[in-house]
Amino acid sequence: MNQLKQFGIIPFSTGTLKLLLSNYKSPNDKISELMASGEIMQIKKGMYIVSSEYRNQNISKEILANLIYGPSYVSLDFALSYYGMIPERVMITTSITPKRSKIFSTLFGEFTYTHSPINYYHIGISQEKNENQFNFLIASPEKALCDKIVFTKKLNLYSVSSMRYFLFDDLRIDFQNIKKLDLSIIEECIAVGPKQNELKLLLKTIKKSE
Repeated sequence: MNQLKQFGIIPFSTGTLKLLLSNYKSPNDKISELMASGEIMQIKKGMYIVSSEYRNQNISKEILANLIYGPSYVSLDFALSYYGMIPERVMITTSITPKRSKIFSTLFGEFTYTHSPINYYHIGISQEKNENQFNFLIASPEKALCDKIVFTKKLNLYSVSSMRYFLFDDLRIDFQNIKKLDLSIIEECIAVGPKQNELKLLLKTIKKSE
């Protein structure tokens, strides 16, 4: 079905698909047929993506993350890995949302969403382009690091030495990456965010590392 090529790597809703199939007597039956043949794949209820035969680009997990559950932005380990701040390749796509925390298991992997207070949520969100030149929302490196501290449970950070251990031994962040961070974003997070003492400690540790 050549009309499916128009979607490319962008997910689409049941409503959009029904408009495309409006000439069919039973669009729902045609949707079931397309799923059975593998021409479209369901990401979650009401959201689909076309199979590889209808696209010549790789699926973007960042774009999927933004669209599966929103508003949201990619952050935490996935964002830290995206920027090359931590050495590990992260398989779970981690995001922050002002809505309820949720987890989605899909054909393209697991997508997790962690709840954030709204006044903290909007700080340090960056718009990036993927390799196919599509925009997605992701935490800045500074916000991703703040998010990691704020939303990691039972994280005992009480001194500069414990913060240094967390940054350079636990996360294995490169020292040069720490020196490049925009401290004003961390200061914004301190002003409104949870775990203010820990974020102040992060700021102090970065300044001592300069």
